[in-house]
Amino acid sequence: MGYESDFLGIELPLPVPLDAAGSGPLLDYVHFSVRLDQRRRLARVTGVNLDGTALVELERSGEAWRLDPRIPADGQTGPEVYADNPLDRGHLVRRRDPVWGEPAVAARAESDTFHYPNAAPQAAGFNQSKELWLGLEDHVLAFGAAEGLRLAVFTAPVLAADDSPYRGIRLPRRFFKVVAWLRGDRLAAAGFLLDQSALIEGLAERLAEVEPGSAGRGALPELGGFRTFQLPIGELAALAGLAMPQLVAADRMPRAVAAEGWRELSDPSGLLL
Repeated sequence: MGYESDFLGIELPLPVPLDAAGSGPLLDYVHFSVRLDQRRRLARVTGVNLDGTALVELERSGEAWRLDPRIPADGQTGPEVYADNPLDRGHLVRRRDPVWGEPAVAARAESDTFHYPNAAPQAAGFNQSKELWLGLEDHVLAFGAAEGLRLAVFTAPVLAADDSPYRGIRLPRRFFKVVAWLRGDRLAAAGFLLDQSALIEGLAERLAEVEPGSAGRGALPELGGFRTFQLPIGELAALAGLAMPQLVAADRMPRAVAAEGWRELSDPSGLLL
């Protein structure tokens, strides 16, 4: 159960929140773990083990999202936040990533990804885009499968203090992802930031009068208002408020490129892995 820190063959712990107040319960599932932020009721960090040699293809099961019974309902962001609005329950640990191993284990891993602690509010266009958000994750999955690699993938919203309030939470504007693998006997890693600011700008205000169960649905800007970057993992760690020194040291982004600032991506072919 849960993220295994020695999965790659070296010790690689889950990133640690720098502020104790944001470090809530650690929830272990099959092949992944979620560390909740007890103030924001969203994940502070997730970590998943992905075995590219043992992936199992499962049809989407139609699994329903559900609360995790191990913690109080008011300690997690549940269905009321997503009702009657254009917000998706965005998987943090993706449905396919932990789905490997024996068929029964793989099926349980897929089911586990549908717990609300593994979700975060994402603008519908952002979550459903095949070009960037899902495109990036597909590329990571294909990379692991093609190279026969084991990967460790860390994903979460960036929980900024100035995120807009909405239905008792704050809507995250950005999400991060760090992918790690072994190249020979050395750790390698790459960090990415996905920004939905333009898609949700003013969304909380537009939806302020739309309560769960009502007929109203706010409108989103047309698809295309989100941006994806590869950036130095050290900068990403600072934004997310997480300690991840091994990942910072293993960053595959060339120093010359990193010195130029964030590298905006238009498709996964631009990734520096």
